[in-house]
Amino acid sequence: MIRSILYATDLGIYAPVVMQHALELARSFKADLYVLHVVEPMGLFAESVLQSYLDEQALNELQQQGMDTMLSNIEQRVFDSLRDELSEGAQELDLIRSVKVIQGEPAQVILEQSRKLGVDLLILGSHGQSIGANTHLGHNAARVVEQAQMPVYLVPLLQRRRRTDV
Repeated sequence: MIRSILYATDLGIYAPVVMQHALELARSFKADLYVLHVVEPMGLFAESVLQSYLDEQALNELQQQGMDTMLSNIEQRVFDSLRDELSEGAQELDLIRSVKVIQGEPAQVILEQSRKLGVDLLILGSHGQSIGANTHLGHNAARVVEQAQMPVYLVPLLQRRRRTDV
């Protein structure tokens, strides 16, 4: 029985398609839906540039306050975009229990949140850079599928699906 679902989004061009799958499954199972977006940590180059202009205390304050503000702003934008897309489906919006934006390594955060929330199903897109010549899974999707302790529902990229249909 599926009572709760975690939908992990990259906010990419195909996110609305994946979201429709998540909403349909949540509606079908009358399940709670949790939405998660993971922001990858700042790269070494950007961090080194900031270090050359700021002392350690200023850098730490900037990183903490700036990151908290940024994550909060992204979270609000994700929720607003969901509300806009579902403007006529207020009942669908009621299925969403929370929207979280967390900084970290995507696959790791998705797996941690799925365990923390105790969800019965993970939903994500299969997109990203392919990890091999014969696979259409992105790096994060492959890691999640490999390590998940619950079923994973993958939505393929539309472009890849069209190429294989021909």
